[in-house]
Amino acid sequence: MNALSLEKVYKQYGDKTAVNGISFDVEQGEIYGLLGANGAGKTTTMRMVLGLIYPDGGQIRYDGKAYSREQLHNLGYLPEERGLYPKVKVSDQILYLAQLRGMTRKDADRNLKRWLDRFAVPEYYNKRVEELSKGNQQKIQFIASIIHNPRIVIMDEAFSGLDPVNVELLKSTVKELRDAGSCILFSTHRMEHVEELCRNITILHKSNPVLQGNLKAIKKQFPRERVILATDGDVSGLEAIRGVMGVKRHEYGYELLIADESAGRPILELAMAQTGVQRFEIMEPTLNEIFIKTVGEKHE
Repeated sequence: MNALSLEKVYKQYGDKTAVNGISFDVEQGEIYGLLGANGAGKTTTMRMVLGLIYPDGGQIRYDGKAYSREQLHNLGYLPEERGLYPKVKVSDQILYLAQLRGMTRKDADRNLKRWLDRFAVPEYYNKRVEELSKGNQQKIQFIASIIHNPRIVIMDEAFSGLDPVNVELLKSTVKELRDAGSCILFSTHRMEHVEELCRNITILHKSNPVLQGNLKAIKKQFPRERVILATDGDVSGLEAIRGVMGVKRHEYGYELLIADESAGRPILELAMAQTGVQRFEIMEPTLNEIFIKTVGEKHE
């Protein structure tokens, strides 16, 4: 049984359709990517999953059950817009939020201290939120969303505003939650994070799901149109090879756009005839490239 299932879910605001018949399943122990440009319907979908608003059609199931107040204890939410009270101590508000989710104060306190230790910031227990940097406020917001050990976690731009070290820290933590059995609905503008974390995705465009399924399988549907060529020296004549659509010079060598994969062999042969080749790879399309091709506009 899937931890989270959406079946033909619709949401209408007056004459505007916000979400038009979205369906997907998220297994226990899976991170599922929900993607789309601003206004595509991602936030509306997440709010319906959270029970903050109700769909006008279709069904949302949690472990096969309909939404109820009891389900709230199994849900965690990390919103894009942060909602911590700046002048309240970290421990006071996290323990309060955990108790709202059904935890005892003692269990919540134990979890909070464990998470603060995990993030190497135990001294923040008695600090006010406004005393923390934006990155560390993000860590506390993250703890607030998972303090009660939810089975289903909705994360909207979980890594925004973080430096690279803290991004890696939170990514490893999200993977730990997945490996421990949490179902995670993950939305972000950073496609490289989706490629690293998610097995299955849905791309929304103007309220409609336009591409869905296993990420590896989706990538196989799109042609490989880019070659990375790292060389010891210069290579002349690359532009003249049949099927080469463009050549960019980089510090490591060259990036070539090709019409199809048949151009790969003559590119490699020409380079090897002129200099040493350190790397040659016909690249699979990135999710960002797939997104732009599917949606037809740049990702905001």
